[in-house]
Amino acid sequence: MTELIRDALLDAVVDTVKLIPFLFITYLLMEFLERKTGEKAAQRLSSMGRLGPVFGAVVGVVPQCGFSAAASSLYAGGVISIGTLLAVFLSTSDEMLPIFISEQVAVPTILRILASKAAIGLVSGLAVDGVLRLTRYRYKTEKRIQDLCEQEHCGYQEDEEGGILHSALVHTLHIVLFIFLITLVLTLVVEVFGAHAIAGFLTNRPVIGVLFAALIGLIPNCASSVTITQMYLDGLLGAGQMMAGLLVGAGVGLLVLFRTNDRHPGENIKIALMLYALGVAWGLLIEAAGIRF
Repeated sequence: MTELIRDALLDAVVDTVKLIPFLFITYLLMEFLERKTGEKAAQRLSSMGRLGPVFGAVVGVVPQCGFSAAASSLYAGGVISIGTLLAVFLSTSDEMLPIFISEQVAVPTILRILASKAAIGLVSGLAVDGVLRLTRYRYKTEKRIQDLCEQEHCGYQEDEEGGILHSALVHTLHIVLFIFLITLVLTLVVEVFGAHAIAGFLTNRPVIGVLFAALIGLIPNCASSVTITQMYLDGLLGAGQMMAGLLVGAGVGLLVLFRTNDRHPGENIKIALMLYALGVAWGLLIEAAGIRF
């Protein structure tokens, strides 16, 4: 048990430390936008919304869950749209790419999977933003970077240049501590129950496998993408099941979203449900079409 806790602590520390540069740079950018260009500039950046999902899908392909965390913070500050956020979540490859490379998976196979995730993120993000525009959903007007700062009690000071660094640092420390504690708990759970029991349940159940793999992907921890990728490489998951889990698996993105956007819990739940529904839908489509990578 002592060794289990020690390993969980080490994994939690490593996963959390990797996020610090992404979060700090993101909060610096947000503070700069708020203080130097004001709310109108932030709204202009978010209004790239129609092309935002394109950018989000491309950025998400980079194998780091830090991008999903950064996207959640930008969304909580009203800088990007829901479609752009979902595009990043769906596209992000998290730990999939390093595992594929270490297992010497064929390069064309890796590229097809990455391209598919990016394309799915792009199409889904554009569709979601399009529907929300038609329904005139007003989520953008409810958030401002300054509101997020006040919520975190980070000492927002309008006239002091040094306040930008201070506020960004406080934001980062708050989120890092929160992520570390939750990651530690989730890592212990995964270590105790193990991946083999989960794999046994999924074998030869394509539809249930898609639904369940997507549930695993929702776990806000990089371990979920590791588990799904390894199960796919071991032949325990089909292509649709693997894609469902990895599409939904946004690393700690959802965790950061619920922390930074906690004034809108209902909205966070809707985003999580949309992410799950999109992952399942695309996974079932891939299974039905018999697509193999």
